[in-house]
Amino acid sequence: MHTPFKPLAGGLLALAFALGAGTAAAQTPVKLRFSHTVPESDSQHKAALDFSKRVKERTQGGVEIQVFANSQLGNDVTLVTGVRSGTIDIGATGNPFVTGLAPKLNALDLPYQFADAQQAYRTLDGPVGRGLLDELGAHQIKGLAFWEIGFRSLGNNKRPINTAADIKGLKIRTTPNPSHLKAFQLLGANPQPMPFAEVFGALESGAVDGQENPPTLMLSSKMYEVQKYLSLTRHAYTPLVVIMNKARFESLKPEFQKVILEEATAAANFQRKLNADGEKDAIAQLRAKGMQINENPDIASIRQIVRDETRKLYVEKNGDAVLKAMDAQP
Repeated sequence: MHTPFKPLAGGLLALAFALGAGTAAAQTPVKLRFSHTVPESDSQHKAALDFSKRVKERTQGGVEIQVFANSQLGNDVTLVTGVRSGTIDIGATGNPFVTGLAPKLNALDLPYQFADAQQAYRTLDGPVGRGLLDELGAHQIKGLAFWEIGFRSLGNNKRPINTAADIKGLKIRTTPNPSHLKAFQLLGANPQPMPFAEVFGALESGAVDGQENPPTLMLSSKMYEVQKYLSLTRHAYTPLVVIMNKARFESLKPEFQKVILEEATAAANFQRKLNADGEKDAIAQLRAKGMQINENPDIASIRQIVRDETRKLYVEKNGDAVLKAMDAQP
């Protein structure tokens, strides 16, 4: 009596198993590794965690991003190489560490290019910024968004910096950006490019006298332990470029790609607000920890020496189209 139902029962079991397996496969998340080079207390890390959380929520667990802070997966140079090769899925690094691949991006770091943060944001978030991110596509990199390192100011161990003349003779850690190197050479300093992960040790050992970073990053990386003086020169704005392995990005479902791009932009706004809200407090904390801070150095004396010459160097190498587009921004 029950024989006719055996094939049906077997078929139902097979169907149930197949459906279950399909559901399990559909629920298997895409796992991505996100690397950056600064401490967990910094706004970059907080933004990366927020980005990871929002991507997971919007993809309903379809994409999971694990964040590795403080150069756990390597310094800035290693990070860029890892993203290109695919050993790191997503990375965040200072703009100067990708300009060796796409030199036109050097325009963003030119000394005194931006009058304030809002002008920088309009450039980075508009067609000029998107076009510059797309320059990375030829190098196995998908540019996701510009977050920020911020306006760089000068810290050192030797003396207060009040005018351009006070910079002469200092050994200053810089980024590898040609305009940063040129600027400090013009000021009579001895620029020493190196990855961020090496800076604290170089200051501690006396290999360099100073460095230039935003006060918020100086605080989170405890530069006050190895720096005595800070002058708010705000001599260059540096974007933080959030990049992804291009093949890995293109392998994702279109809806996942859309979420990652949108949330990378949202995280930029989140991180920028953290920096804006935290800068005054960072300066106060650095002063409380013993740094002597000059909040009103003679910026004009520095600007006069470096701005035109570094722009000229950029145009000689890359043409003037990007600068013209940037200068046209309100």
